[in-house]
Amino acid sequence: MTKNKIKIHPTTVIGKNVKIEDGVEIGPYTVIGENVRIGKNTRIESNVFIEKNSIIGEDNHIFPYVALGKDPQDLKYKGEETFIKIGNSNRIREFVTIHRGTSEGGTTTIGNGNYIMAYSHIAHDCKVGNETIFVNGATLAGHVEVYDFATIGAFTGVHQFTRIGKYSYIGGYSVITQDVVPFSRVVGARPTYMLGLNSIGMRRRGFSRDSLEVLKNTFKFLFFSDLNTTQAIQKIENELEKTEEVRELIDFINSSKRGIIKKISLEWEEELV
Repeated sequence: MTKNKIKIHPTTVIGKNVKIEDGVEIGPYTVIGENVRIGKNTRIESNVFIEKNSIIGEDNHIFPYVALGKDPQDLKYKGEETFIKIGNSNRIREFVTIHRGTSEGGTTTIGNGNYIMAYSHIAHDCKVGNETIFVNGATLAGHVEVYDFATIGAFTGVHQFTRIGKYSYIGGYSVITQDVVPFSRVVGARPTYMLGLNSIGMRRRGFSRDSLEVLKNTFKFLFFSDLNTTQAIQKIENELEKTEEVRELIDFINSSKRGIIKKISLEWEEELV
């Protein structure tokens, strides 16, 4: 079997102990730091900066002026040995910044198949799952966890240690200071409002009508009733089918440390239920 040729522009600067696998393309004026690994068939365009201790998987496309693996923006950081790890088949658009972890061995991780649009920022020690979308200017503070298939709208800011649940959708220009539960839609800046089930996005992902109906009833108990969260979960446990999605939703809420976004806008309430 013939190996795919590695193509590196002559103006590229490459540090020590760098491993570049078959089929990689690196454009002009890109700088690769020490101890970097770049997986097969990844394309890196011009003027990209990839700092030390960055592990990048296969079939990624990194656009101009991206900065990966720079020092974390954290006053506690004192030069510890930290990392970023990026999976496969991600598209990372212009001027995106993704920073290494903070404490010794700390790692910022990005999964597979994510689309991270221009000017987005992923801070130190974040964990991003698979097939998420970061719309232009979406910003994560440190230690944020974004679960699979979530969408973060344009110029949204997410507070440190917050979690963004699976299949959730955050509208643009939002400020997220509490956990966003799986399958939900939220939007707004101080306060942020719950807009109900992300039914359109989930239908696009192949969820059945029956699955969506169970989740819709779950959301009614949680967000559109006079029950508190504990009472709503008890009612769900007693009265609704325990689908995989319902169980995931309840487990997510029970493990929340910052609380969840629950506030409903009266302007939207009739439409949402």
